[in-house]
Amino acid sequence: MNRDDHIMEAPVYGLSEAAQYLHVPLTTLRYWSQGSGSVPPLIKLPEPARLSFANLLEGYMLSSMRAIYSVRVPTVRKALIHLAKYVQHRHPLIEQAFETDRRDLFIEHLGKKVNLYKDEQILIPGVMELYLERIERDPKGLLRLYPFVMQPKPTEPRMILISPAVGFGKPVIAGTGISTAVVASRFNARESIDDLASEYGVTAKQIEEAIRWEQRTAALAA
Repeated sequence: MNRDDHIMEAPVYGLSEAAQYLHVPLTTLRYWSQGSGSVPPLIKLPEPARLSFANLLEGYMLSSMRAIYSVRVPTVRKALIHLAKYVQHRHPLIEQAFETDRRDLFIEHLGKKVNLYKDEQILIPGVMELYLERIERDPKGLLRLYPFVMQPKPTEPRMILISPAVGFGKPVIAGTGISTAVVASRFNARESIDDLASEYGVTAKQIEEAIRWEQRTAALAA
């Protein structure tokens, strides 16, 4: 395993922490990553109860499918089984570009659309771009995530970054290594937004977005 693979696959996030970043209930993430009884997990963890950054991105994609497109977990599970007939991926949820009609999942294979739930060819428009556009590759080729802070819409700013190569994979202000948790902690200790912006050499809007991210994450975890 090369250095970049190691960074992507290192088990750095506990279940509770990852659930907060993904804005999903802990029980939901536990089901996705650990399964239940005879039901296997959708996300394969590098070690028990700990996620890698690649796993975090897989959770992000599952969350987007569920929240925006009402794609049910059994649909995803069946789609991944059929996907293996066409292509092999270590992390199919992030390595394979999916499309959906709000019920089933599709891929493009050899120039044709394939319904992975029914395992048949069909033609539909793509609608997953909104979430996929928030995952980018840095100059070294590593994946990074610009999570939605308030609402999943095109106008949401990209001021918060989660990357395995920055800040030990914790959320930071994009373009910096400034921890959103540290910013919010200092703000809660009654330091002003303007003073924090001046000290860190960023704009007040960036400080506000860091605080907003931490407040929303904490509220969803409560």
